[in-house]
Amino acid sequence: MERIRHPHAARVATRWAAAQRRRYKKGVVPVLSGRALALAMLARSLVKVTLDRLFGARTGLALFHDNYDADRLPPVDARERAALVRFSRCIACGRCDVGEADRIAGSSGAYPGLMSVVLASTRSMPDFDAASLALEHVPDDVLAAKQDVCPTAVPFVSLARFVRAKAALMRAETAAIDAQASPSALPPTVQPEPAA
Repeated sequence: MERIRHPHAARVATRWAAAQRRRYKKGVVPVLSGRALALAMLARSLVKVTLDRLFGARTGLALFHDNYDADRLPPVDARERAALVRFSRCIACGRCDVGEADRIAGSSGAYPGLMSVVLASTRSMPDFDAASLALEHVPDDVLAAKQDVCPTAVPFVSLARFVRAKAALMRAETAAIDAQASPSALPPTVQPEPAA
């Protein structure tokens, strides 16, 4: 073992090593590893979650709303999570955008093409409002025809229904929040007194 050349560092290292030897000899350092460590961590988590729930800590859907309502991210249930897996099969091949030039041009930028809408709607933190506005430019019969062209069989019609439903849910929640924060519900502001 190479010696430490700096005198202060050598003293610190020597003291630390001596303290570790003393602690080890006394048996003060319990070491858990493997299954024992996993069991201890699980037990600690169980106790913490149980106590949090007993004493009213917010968990579950209420905690989700606290964390993500400002981002306008709606929760999804188990059925919707399974559907999102089917929706996210898009491989960005562009076949669904063939023949969409007139709709893209006529949308004034609201509709960038079906492939872009599918990718934006099925990835992390989707903007359902924007996707819903884009899908207004594509009739359901065109979406059904595009399903047959898609090599991964993305269910465009089901995706459009899902996006429209989530956008409507977000609009309703936003309206409810806005109604609660209407000017009549807010406390009156304090006006400064005019200078004499």
